[in-house]
Amino acid sequence: RMFVEGVLWIVRTGSPWRDLPEVFGDWNSVFRRFSRWSIKGVWCRIFEAMSDDPDFEYLIVDSTIVRAHQHAAGAKKGGLK
Repeated sequence: RMFVEGVLWIVRTGSPWRDLPEVFGDWNSVFRRFSRWSIKGVWCRIFEAMSDDPDFEYLIVDSTIVRAHQHAAGAKKGGLK
């Protein structure tokens, strides 16, 4: 489980493998297993199995919020004329 959590941490943060926190194990070991699973098609099989779930129990929603500059927030004051 910690291996999968480590891979998800990498995907979520976009960090390089060397920055993987030690709680997930040695970064190089996690990376090597990730690579082996990729070559053997394990990830594809996992995603296919998860996509077969019709009740969407495992659906993930990304709710990232990015602040815009105040001038990018909309039309100029005063509205249409």
